[in-house]
Amino acid sequence: MVFLEEPHVTGAILIVEDEAPIRESLAEVLRADGHQVTCATDGVAAMAALDTQEFDLVLSDVRMPGADGLAVLKHAREVTPQAPVLMMTAYATLDTAVEALRRGAHDYLAKPLVFEDVQHKIRFLLRNRLMAWENTLLRAEVQRQWNPETLVSESPAMQAVVATVRGLAAGAGPVLITGERGAGKESIARAVHYFSRRRNSVFLSLHCAGVPEHELDGQLFGQRRGAIPGAGDSREGWLQRARGGTVFLNGLAVLPPRLQDKLLRVVEANEVIPVGGQSAVGIDVRIIAASNHDLQRAVEAGRFRADLYARVKSDTIEVPPLRERREDIPALAAHFVRLYSHEFRRHVQGIDATALQHLLRLPWPGNVRQLANVIEHAVLVGGGEWIMLRDLPVAAHVGEATCMLAPAASTLDDALRACEKAHIEATLAAAAHDKRAAAQRLGISLSSLYRKLASLGIALRGPTPSE
Repeated sequence: MVFLEEPHVTGAILIVEDEAPIRESLAEVLRADGHQVTCATDGVAAMAALDTQEFDLVLSDVRMPGADGLAVLKHAREVTPQAPVLMMTAYATLDTAVEALRRGAHDYLAKPLVFEDVQHKIRFLLRNRLMAWENTLLRAEVQRQWNPETLVSESPAMQAVVATVRGLAAGAGPVLITGERGAGKESIARAVHYFSRRRNSVFLSLHCAGVPEHELDGQLFGQRRGAIPGAGDSREGWLQRARGGTVFLNGLAVLPPRLQDKLLRVVEANEVIPVGGQSAVGIDVRIIAASNHDLQRAVEAGRFRADLYARVKSDTIEVPPLRERREDIPALAAHFVRLYSHEFRRHVQGIDATALQHLLRLPWPGNVRQLANVIEHAVLVGGGEWIMLRDLPVAAHVGEATCMLAPAASTLDDALRACEKAHIEATLAAAAHDKRAAAQRLGISLSSLYRKLASLGIALRGPTPSE
């Protein structure tokens, strides 16, 4: 067994300093340490950067013209509360230090700065942040008891799926789950994990689509120190971190050929070779993979390894689209009503019969995920104990901007984009166009909301959070 070294964690850092020599020197030192550095010359520019970018750490001066460091600290705690904030000042008084720490700063540095101390503190904070995130994730996954209620099986099609899930759960080999986007493949993967002997270990879900190959390689298989310039020291991949649990790979068809080779080794030999490594690391993990593409055609086209496909296809679960199991819609809708009523602290009892009949007639191109979005919208905007037809984004009076009223010729991506846009617009309206409140309701950061507003073409209305 090979043990990896303590990781040297790097991240995206915002430096807020009005003195150019200090700002530029700090940026140079931190970039040499592998960090991605953004600089702001004053507090106003820093708050604008926090609204539009994601940062892992903020390093801010206290005394600056305009908005001072304490204002930056306050804004950072509101917009990116997960990012630690380091304060620095030449005016090192106890009162200033106590005030900064009281308002949420993680540490306090006195000028003139000793760069080695700055590097040490940043490494310490980023490593602790990463470890806290990992521990929270792993603990939440270990303690999370998958709720069989989410595996609705009123229809004969889903009853057959459940029977297959229970049968395959007892095995140890890889499982392939197929079905359209949004059909519930991850829920089925969790069901396999729940009914297996691994249920008390972690379940980790990784979406392969859209992740750069080098990043996916390290994230999945781990990496050795110096394997990639500027990438820091050794780190474990998710296949190692699972330790006796299950790793769900969503989007198997888009896995690059080189990573298909490495995954085949995992399936055949239960071992991984980290990026830049020479020796194999033994693992104990079950692979559950999912794809909404025809892997057989991908094999025939030369885009997917035939031997890997042969290994994963032996135990296959096909999840039917929602339009082919309409008997499940009432129970699924009731489940989502309970889920979002609890999440948003609303007292919604259920769905009116007319509204339910409307749901039963829809084509559902986005499947269960789309139904969940519709019910979430209705719980947010509805004002009564029952969801009525007028509360649904599918009602005729809502207009053609919603996902359900997209033209019939729309692609699935277009339909889902329209649904996301309609949901965000409805959430903004429900929050009186308070962007921070809307971001909290959506469960995303304020900066992520601004990026979605820009990408979806949603016009800004109401005051910005800095006003």
